[in-house]
Amino acid sequence: MNKTELTTMVMIQDKQSDKVLAQDRVKNWKGLSFPGGHVEDGESFYDCAVREVKEETGLDIYKLKSCGIIHWSNNKTFERYLVFLYKTVNYSGKLLPGSNEGKNLWITIEQLRNTPSENQIIKYLPMFLEDKYSEAFGSWNDDEPWEIVYK
Repeated sequence: MNKTELTTMVMIQDKQSDKVLAQDRVKNWKGLSFPGGHVEDGESFYDCAVREVKEETGLDIYKLKSCGIIHWSNNKTFERYLVFLYKTVNYSGKLLPGSNEGKNLWITIEQLRNTPSENQIIKYLPMFLEDKYSEAFGSWNDDEPWEIVYK
């Protein structure tokens, strides 16, 4: 049976500073990324995004806008990994300095682009920043570099 993982990722932007909230991840896929996580049984993707952001950052988010889906397919094991992407400028609460996922920090998109990261978040940015894509598809395995195609 093929395994499918469902996850979310949220870009939270501060309108006043024009910075985004990033996590410097210390567990899997180390480096800068946006908060998010795995969808639980019986949970909507939207609700997962809200819950994961609250758990990892302490912030309450609302009025999320869907940015599409990044769909990964492992070309050796046939596992699938789907990331449901959201963005918002609507948040409240006090930002936690970090969680077991890593340190939380406000940075510019340019800083995000210029910071090397194991998870290569820069390949996700067109989905968040350009309103012309609904899906990105990538084929991967642990032995070869991966690329994604925007649709």
